[in-house]
Amino acid sequence: MSDQAATTRMGPSSPHALVWLSEPVLALVVFVLLALLPIFLPGYVIYILPQYMLFGLMAMSLVLMWGFAGMVSFGQAAFFALGAYTMGLVMKAGGPINPGYIGLLLAALVGGGIAGLVGYFLFSAGVRPTYFVLVTLALSIMMEQIAVSQSQITGGWNGMYIDRLSLTFGRFGAVSLYDDAPMYWFVLPIMAAIYFGLRALVRGRFGKVLAGIRENEDRLISLGFRTPLWKTAAFALSGALACFAGALYGTHASFVAPSLGGVLFSTEVVVWVAIGGRQSLLGGLLAGIGVASLSNFLSAITPQYWQLVLGVLFVVTVLFFRGGIAGVLGRLVERHAGGPRA
Repeated sequence: MSDQAATTRMGPSSPHALVWLSEPVLALVVFVLLALLPIFLPGYVIYILPQYMLFGLMAMSLVLMWGFAGMVSFGQAAFFALGAYTMGLVMKAGGPINPGYIGLLLAALVGGGIAGLVGYFLFSAGVRPTYFVLVTLALSIMMEQIAVSQSQITGGWNGMYIDRLSLTFGRFGAVSLYDDAPMYWFVLPIMAAIYFGLRALVRGRFGKVLAGIRENEDRLISLGFRTPLWKTAAFALSGALACFAGALYGTHASFVAPSLGGVLFSTEVVVWVAIGGRQSLLGGLLAGIGVASLSNFLSAITPQYWQLVLGVLFVVTVLFFRGGIAGVLGRLVERHAGGPRA
């Protein structure tokens, strides 16, 4: 079914129809603007923005789990840090094949495998969303403690330094990503491709089943759906994406520390998604970029109170902006298109 047909069938009363209709165009505009930024804003912005893009990618991994499956996870930072450490260890080991390629692939496999294993046991046991939150919270605590205690491998509180990867093409040569601009152009298309891939996925059968689980899991079970397997698949994909984003972050920032996998950072990711809109991939992506940029700015001008400001922003969003910024914009567009109601 096309977006236009879906919108017509759902009618003007559907709060997300027009958001879905306009989101691909808005996303394309966003990616084009990001592609033009290096022309007008060289320097530090081009260095730091890929990190924020990867934060946005991690936020999208949470949107998949929270917004569509209805299971909020406080463990995305754990997978993000795991990906960074995996990348660092593989880059240090080296080998005949480009270790950067192996690190990215292995990070996604490790993240997806661990999330899939944890999810299978939890969902097969019928764990409820509240207890799932606690388990994922424990994952972040464990990740940070392992990174600290295994200092001979991870560097402990001193962190681990990671080389930037280079793109190799066999006999055709190589492209170094040591400079900021090549790394920017490497991260941007990856982020765009993952966004459009995820959007196609959630618009298909997979996303519809997850939405059904979120709204009424018992009904789907009565229809013959093995909902634990669907939730396990969603969590595995979410963990793989977060781990992959962490691997890219590690090689871009050239450093990873235990705090990257801690509870504080996981909470920030939840705040990003809540502000952007937990049922909008683009909202999560832009919130990851925008709120992370705002946090960086606030921490520079008011180191003591920037977290308080972020907390107030979160509370205001929850109280007055149902569905986050994406939800508010969607309702405004729908109201404008549908005209005044009686």
